[in-house]
Amino acid sequence: MSKKVLVLKGGFSAEREVSLVTGESVAKALRHKGYDVIEHDLQNGFELVRVLEKEKPDVVFNALHGNFGEDGEIQGFLDILQVPYTHSGVEASLIGMDKFLAKEICRQNGIKVAEGEKKTYADYLQKGTTILMPYVVKPVSDGSSVGVFIVKNKEDADKVFYDNPSREILIEKFIDGKELTCMVLEGEAYVVTELRPQKEAFYNYESKYTDGMTLHVLPAEIPDEAAEMCKKYAKKLHQVLGCNGVSRCDFRYNEKDGVVFLEINTNPGLTSLSLVPEQAKYVGISYEDLCAKLVETAVCRPIKHD
Repeated sequence: MSKKVLVLKGGFSAEREVSLVTGESVAKALRHKGYDVIEHDLQNGFELVRVLEKEKPDVVFNALHGNFGEDGEIQGFLDILQVPYTHSGVEASLIGMDKFLAKEICRQNGIKVAEGEKKTYADYLQKGTTILMPYVVKPVSDGSSVGVFIVKNKEDADKVFYDNPSREILIEKFIDGKELTCMVLEGEAYVVTELRPQKEAFYNYESKYTDGMTLHVLPAEIPDEAAEMCKKYAKKLHQVLGCNGVSRCDFRYNEKDGVVFLEINTNPGLTSLSLVPEQAKYVGISYEDLCAKLVETAVCRPIKHD
């Protein structure tokens, strides 16, 4: 009998719409591979429990993005229920979602990062930052480049805005140069893609999810040493965090600074415009086979008791 897979999509974060697209694409691919697939748009936890009790899936495919999907919360929930799920577990997800904490781990493991500091939005408004312009301001725990500002002058600084004064933000030195990304699948880093946004200065939300907005150069047109460093860093962080299945690391590169780590995504997007399926295809892994690999490597972690 084929495995029953519950594709969990939607959710409550700013990346809900992307998650819905990812979930639909994954469900279609898994059906083509012969899996028994149920799709569930996560609206609340009580309904999810009822669906899990009714359907009793062998695996949950975590197609959620952003908060609750990538930050360890849904992972901990499924661990408690002892339901196997795709992608990384609680610890790797929590650290990966926290950009400041992930960079601290990078520093401890020889992965180059930009100078930066963490503070609340209110503190930033009152005291500014010690990081010299140009710098980048972004939420500590959001993905898909949501709420990212590049500050090159006072006019740019005045545009920085978040609804919640208590929101934690990361301010870090802006690294000019090429934007790069590298997936790690089942512990191996294969190739590096260069991202060339056609309008914006960086690979923002619109550039990521609007067809034609970003040119994907695969493989990246960078020196071999830089490509190898990207792959080395991506593989290293995947291993250090204990990631499972697939992850994707983003970098900046220029001749002066070299390869500089930006962030890790422990649950990268799987839409038609997403980077992981594109890199997988480049190395001979179809979208359907990629989704199947994630299902077959799904696990749940045992709950530790003192």
